[in-house]
Amino acid sequence: MALQPSFQRALVIAGQYDAPHTLEVFLDYVCPFSAKIALAIDNVLKPHFAPNGKYAGKVKVIFRNQVQPWHASSTFVHEAGLAVARIAPEDFWKFSLALFAKQGEYFDIPTSTLTPTQIREKLTTLVGETIGEDKAAPFKDLITLKSTPNGGVAVTDDLKYTIKFSRQNGIHVSPTVLWDGLIANEISSSWGEREWNEFLEKKVTA
Repeated sequence: MALQPSFQRALVIAGQYDAPHTLEVFLDYVCPFSAKIALAIDNVLKPHFAPNGKYAGKVKVIFRNQVQPWHASSTFVHEAGLAVARIAPEDFWKFSLALFAKQGEYFDIPTSTLTPTQIREKLTTLVGETIGEDKAAPFKDLITLKSTPNGGVAVTDDLKYTIKFSRQNGIHVSPTVLWDGLIANEISSSWGEREWNEFLEKKVTA
């Protein structure tokens, strides 16, 4: 599917943007099953789609931010991911993996006594620890509330884009995975190298 040009450097997390096949992964940073797929992407798929990999130039992976509003912190963590996509697109995946690794700190109960400002402060600290202290200040600026009472933050429009994209395409939960634009229900967060290899052998035709 299409990807807004401003997101192309950050959200194409494996493979080349002009690859003929597309694997889209709709993931929520506070979903344990999304975290499992993220690890599979990093450990199994990225090597396959990298230069000199078995499927180099044939498949790209697009990360789709999937906000799940029944988790109160989901909006905040996805704001964070989109802010990193703006200030350091080359570090988006690195930050995403770090956020998945720390996702338990942003689950419902751990964040139930925190204010939105405190959650954003925690995320700013994680940015500094993960991609560099020099990125913390511009990141914080992007996730700080605007002066108008209901104006959101600087990446609110980016967040709206991702939510509208999911809604118009009928994506309701994470993880959801699409292959060449169609939902691939057979893909599971429990898949390891064998299952992914079997899937790719059948699906990659270009």
